[in-house]
Order: sequence, then C-alpha cells, then structure tokens
Amino acid sequence: MARRTLPPPQLDLFRAPTPPAPSAPVGTAVVPQAMTALAEHLPAQLYLGTSSWSFPGWEGLVYDRATTATTLARHGLVAYAQHPLLRAVGIDRTFYAPITTAAFAAYAADVPEAFRFVVKAHAWCTQPVLRETPQATVRRPTLNEAFLQPAYALEQVVEPCVTGLGTKLGVLLFQFSPLDVQAVGGPQHFAARLHAFFTALPRDLPYAVEVRNQPLLCPDYREALADLGVSHCYSLHPSMPPLAIQMQHIPLDATPTLLVRWSLNPTRRYAEAKDHYQPFDRIVDEDQHNRQTIASMCLTTLTAQRPTFVIANNKAEGSAPCTLFRLADAIGQSDVAPATL
Repeated sequence: MARRTLPPPQLDLFRAPTPPAPSAPVGTAVVPQAMTALAEHLPAQLYLGTSSWSFPGWEGLVYDRATTATTLARHGLVAYAQHPLLRAVGIDRTFYAPITTAAFAAYAADVPEAFRFVVKAHAWCTQPVLRETPQATVRRPTLNEAFLQPAYALEQVVEPCVTGLGTKLGVLLFQFSPLDVQAVGGPQHFAARLHAFFTALPRDLPYAVEVRNQPLLCPDYREALADLGVSHCYSLHPSMPPLAIQMQHIPLDATPTLLVRWSLNPTRRYAEAKDHYQPFDRIVDEDQHNRQTIASMCLTTLTAQRPTFVIANNKAEGSAPCTLFRLADAIGQSDVAPATL
C-alpha cells in the first residue's frame, strides 16, 4: 500500500531531552536515536500522552532513575514533557475536585510551548447524582444541582483552566460516567441539555464530551456537538461499543479535534488490570487491532490537518508509554489505511 502523505513536521517543536540539573529529583530517560528520529518525522498536530505521569515503573521508559510516586507527582512533569514522543498528558485530578488558576499555571510552567494538556472537568459538571467516593465531600446520594449548570462549570472549571494553561490547553473534557439514561430524560433530552450547556459557555474552546452509554450516541447527540464545534471523545472502554461502531454514530469529520482515550483492555476489569499490569513497565496484553484502528483514525485527521490527541492508560495494554511508542511507530510507518471520515 502506498504511504500516506502527512503534513510536514515542525522540527523545532521536538528537542532532545535536557539533562536534569544536578539538584533535579528526576530526569528524562535516555531516548533511543530511532525514537527521536520518529518524533521528528511525525506531524506537529499529533499529541500522544498518558493519563498521568506519576508511575515509578516507568524508570528507563520515561524517567532516568528509580523514585517514588510522590516525587514524580511533584517533580516528574518536567522530565516527562522532555520526552520527544510524549507531547501531551492528561490531568485527571481535576475530575475529583477543582484546582486553582495558579495550579494550572504551575503545570504550564513545567512544559515546553508545544506541549498540551487534556484536562478533565470536575465530575460535578457531569454527574446528576452525587454518591459517596473516597474523594467526595458528599457522604450519601443526593441530587447534584451543579449537573450541566454553565455557571458552575464556568467558575470552577473553564475560567481557571483557560487562564492558567493558556495556549497549552489541548482539550477540556467533560466525562460522563455510566448514566441512568431514562433518569436524565432519555437520549434526546440529554442531547438538548448538552446543547444548552455548551451554548452558555465561552465559544471557540477545545471542548470534548465522553459518554459511557451507547444509547446516548444518537443523531441528536451528534448534531448538538457539531452545531457548537464540540468534539466527541472516542473511548476504548468496556462500557462503550468498538471504535468502528462509534465512528458510525459520530464520523471523524464531525470532530474538530480528534480525542481518543485508550482506557482499559476489553479482556479485564479495572481492578484486575491494575493489579495484573503493575509496575506498568511493559506490554502485557497487546491489542494490535485497536492500535491499528487508532493509527488509522489519526492518519485521517492528521491528513485533514486537525489536532489529534491519543491519551493512553496503563490499563490499556500494561504500560501507557509502551502503548504510545508502538502507536507512534504505526502512525509513522503510514502504511495503514485511513479511517472513513
């Protein structure tokens, strides 16, 4: 098959890892020359990242030394962001509680100009009922008055995120956990609520929506997002249909920004995967089918010169960095067929 023609890379966006200062708690692992060359070949609009960065098992893959999760949570982002293939990262802590503008600005200060963040909105924006969790302040189920309320989202999520990250915001993701579809009025009513919600928020920001109920992928949902330039997040998660089915409901040409979240291997449950894959230093359950599908999706949107994000979790195959390194190689080869727009 003929190689796909991709947009030219911007070579100045990629750089070799900077050696850590003598006092730095952690630095970037030595990157093989072939991997650096691959990064220089890939289009500048491709952003590959992991869902967090604080995993000690990534020693030798991302980090140059053994250290603790606490050290990586506090100091690892600087080293992570110097890896030439890891040009994005997910911020998941914001799903459990809002953070300040200053906290976002501190993240932005740790990364190069071309780096991007995929930020989860606070769960109160997307949960109709608040239930007890280890992170929650609510200790019994109660109706959530902040559910799809623009005023709360603007004050607690959008303004701090946009002000703090500036141009380094890649995607602001509103993730809906599995819902009682009828309790939210059915798919059409849910889509109408989404449309009203995003209509009231500032326009021209890179919003995305992730749902965990297949019935919500109805024409009204597709039209509501398309009308306001909001992207659907293609989720690799057991609660959702395969990517090919998601693309039938939400074609790639309906997404201003491609966001794929490769969250969980379809053969395992969350807790099982976490225990089985630790310390997350290698591929355990390789998923070639989904890798090729995602590579195909990326080639399609990159050829259309649209921002293209893939966020991988350790529980996708066993090691998020390894998952992304193999995906980057598949995209760089450009010998997989593009997905249908």
